[in-house]
Amino acid sequence: MLDKLKILYDKYQELSERLMQPDVASDPKRYRDLMKEYSSLTPTVEKYKEYLSAEKALKEAEELKKGESDREFLEMINEQYQTAKADMERLSEELKLMLIPKDPNDNRSVIMEIRAGAGGEEAALFAHSLMRMYTMYADSKHWKVEIINLSETELGGVKEAEFSVDGDGAYSRLKYESGVHRVQRVPETESQGRIQTSTATVAVLPEAESAEVDIDEKDLKIDVFRSSGAGGQHINKTESAVRITHLPTGIVVECQDQRSQQQNRERAMLVLSSRILEKRQAELDKAYANQRRSQIGTGDRSERIRTYNFPESRVSDHRIGLTLYKLDSILNGSLDEIIDALASADRAAKLAGEEEK
Repeated sequence: MLDKLKILYDKYQELSERLMQPDVASDPKRYRDLMKEYSSLTPTVEKYKEYLSAEKALKEAEELKKGESDREFLEMINEQYQTAKADMERLSEELKLMLIPKDPNDNRSVIMEIRAGAGGEEAALFAHSLMRMYTMYADSKHWKVEIINLSETELGGVKEAEFSVDGDGAYSRLKYESGVHRVQRVPETESQGRIQTSTATVAVLPEAESAEVDIDEKDLKIDVFRSSGAGGQHINKTESAVRITHLPTGIVVECQDQRSQQQNRERAMLVLSSRILEKRQAELDKAYANQRRSQIGTGDRSERIRTYNFPESRVSDHRIGLTLYKLDSILNGSLDEIIDALASADRAAKLAGEEEK
């Protein structure tokens, strides 16, 4: 760890010197890129300086103890020694966490996909509840939510929904939500009071930037059609809805919630780019996933991750064994307690992986 920190410190010093050079200062793009790298290293370097300061204090205390016979002075030196030792241990743990490789997608906005699974109309109503939960969570973070595609049922359920969540760090928080969510409750139509289990799947995709995914127009099959909704809602008399099929991968994207065909096409292309990016990332991660399954799960949308039990007002996240008895609060968007626990487990798993190297 200390070798890595020394390399980062030297890099930081080098960047500091380069930023002061006239040719860099006169080139806005170059200066901005170097400053971004410099700023990203600053918190770790500052923490490393604290560690070096504590280490120096420890060594000074060790030297002062040699040959010293004054009892009162020795007590003071021992206090300095113990304080410095405790600081070094604390800072060492903090630095280990800071050195864990960061997910390059963490600062991105996301595209979320929710689909009703097993359970018929009850599953669709649950999918609607999940969509509401994430929308309320996004509102609490002052993130912007925009519907891309929405297919509803007659009773207000959601067959499938796609929406973007725009905001710094959205992916870093929402990435843990990918997988199968399960609900256990008594449906309103159930006269015998029997509990039914239904599911919905959630996928969280980091939003792709236009330059990242090169899509050849010749690889696309584009269909336009009239948008439609449950019970005749949102029906458009013009062919503004767009369906895009990416022939090499077979990925199909629909968008019908925007007002014009051009807007729907743009949103559909954004979703397509994000799905292609996710597919590439999944292929890159596959080898690593085979070697080590993270404590918080794979993020695969086929993996059951959480159960929402209405009779007990209980929410259980199966990846980390977390159970909370505050169902209403969570469904109203209070997700931070769960997400914080998942993020902590993720860091611990990554730290264990780094230490094994």
